[in-house]
Order: sequence, then structure tokens, then C-alpha cells
Amino acid sequence: MPTRTAAGTVSVKLDGAMRDRIRSLADAQRRTTHWVMREAIAQYVEREEKREAFRQTTVAAWQEYQDTGLHVTGEEMDAWLESWGTDDELPAPVCHR
Repeated sequence: MPTRTAAGTVSVKLDGAMRDRIRSLADAQRRTTHWVMREAIAQYVEREEKREAFRQTTVAAWQEYQDTGLHVTGEEMDAWLESWGTDDELPAPVCHR
């Protein structure tokens, strides 16, 4: 996919209350409303991309469990985690059926 370097214009219709909130925030931060909106969109997209990647990883893990039956029980995981930092630290539990 080619990298886009030129900025494009996109229109978004906002009600008056939202425009006022953005303007107020921009004034308080000594930024432009344009900057606030770009930053908000960038943060939203980054957060949602991470959320979608996590969702896809979760779906893949569930499918792998459905296919193989391999798992670690909550009790096994708790015992391992509780041993961290102790003189009797346990090895990571091994997946089993």
C-alpha cells in the first residue's frame, strides 16, 4: 500500500455544543481547533486499531483452543503467578488437554 504524504480535507458535521467544547479545549491548551480534532482522531484510530488487533488475537486463540484443546487452568496460572519473586518460583505451566 503506498504511503500518503499529502494531507486531504475531510468534512465532519458537528453540532454547536460539540464545536463549542472543542473550541474551549483548544483555547485552554493554546492549540487550534484543527489540532485538537486531528489529535482526537489520531488517538481514536490508534486505540481502535489496538483493540481490533487484540480482538483478532483473542479469536485466533479461541480457535486454536477449539482445534487442539490445549489449555492451562486458572489454578495452574494462579500458582505460577503467586510464585513469582519467591525463592520457590515455579516454571511456567505447560499447556495440556
